[in-house]
Amino acid sequence: MIEAHHLTKIFRDKKRGEIFAANDITFRVQPGQIYGLLGANGAGKTTTLRVLATLLAPTRGTATVAGFDVACEAEKVRANVGFLAASTALYGRLTAREMITYFGRLNGMTDPAIRARLKQLSAELDMSEFLDRRCDKFSTGMKQKTSIARTLIHDPAVMIFDEPTLGLDVMTARAIVRFVRDCRGRGKTVIYSTHVMSEVEKLCDVIGIIHGGKLLAEGSLAELRQRFGETDMEEIFVKIVGEEGAS
Repeated sequence: MIEAHHLTKIFRDKKRGEIFAANDITFRVQPGQIYGLLGANGAGKTTTLRVLATLLAPTRGTATVAGFDVACEAEKVRANVGFLAASTALYGRLTAREMITYFGRLNGMTDPAIRARLKQLSAELDMSEFLDRRCDKFSTGMKQKTSIARTLIHDPAVMIFDEPTLGLDVMTARAIVRFVRDCRGRGKTVIYSTHVMSEVEKLCDVIGIIHGGKLLAEGSLAELRQRFGETDMEEIFVKIVGEEGAS
C-alpha cells in the first residue's frame, strides 16, 4: 500500500521565493490497484513520485510505501519499490541483459534468481530479440522496455511509473500498457503518472488530477463522470483545471 498524508514539497528560489511543487497532497493506493496521477507538464506529478520513491525528502507531511516511512525508513522503501523515472538513462556499453543483471545484483538477488526473473520479464515485454545487444544501439521503445525490466527485476510490491509511454510508437506503448495491467492482476500496488487521457481511461481504477502542485479531484472514472457531468476524460480534466484557474 501507498499512503500520503498532507505531503508537501517546497523548493526555494532566490527570485521566486517558495515554490510549492507538491502542496498538501493526500491519497491512498491499495494492492491490486492502479492509481492514475493525471496532470500537465509541471503539475507536480514527478515531484510527488520522487518523494514517494525517497529521491526527495518531503518538506511537510508523511508518506508510507509498503508500510515503511519515506523519511526515516528510506532503504526499506527502496527495497520494496520499483520507480521508472521519465529521465532515466542506460549505460550504452552494456547489453540489456548485463544492465538488468547489474541492477538485480544491486538489489541483493542471486544470479539464478536474476536469470529466472529476467526470463519472465523478457517474455512479458517481448525483449528476446535485443536482450544481448548493446543499449547504445536501441530504439526509444527498446530503451524503455529495458528501463522497465531493470526497475522491476527484484519484483517489488509497489511500482511507480512516471510517463512510461512518452515518445513511444503505438505498438510499444500498447505493450507497456498491457504489462502494467498485468501487474495489477498480480496484486501489485501501482501508481501510473501520465498526461495521456486514453491510458487513464483504459488502466486506472482511481484517478487523481493534479495541477499547480495540488490534488484537485480524485475518484474512479465513473465517479468523476457523474460528479462533473462529462463522459470524456479530457473534458473532465479541462473542467477541473479550468475551475482551479478561475478561482
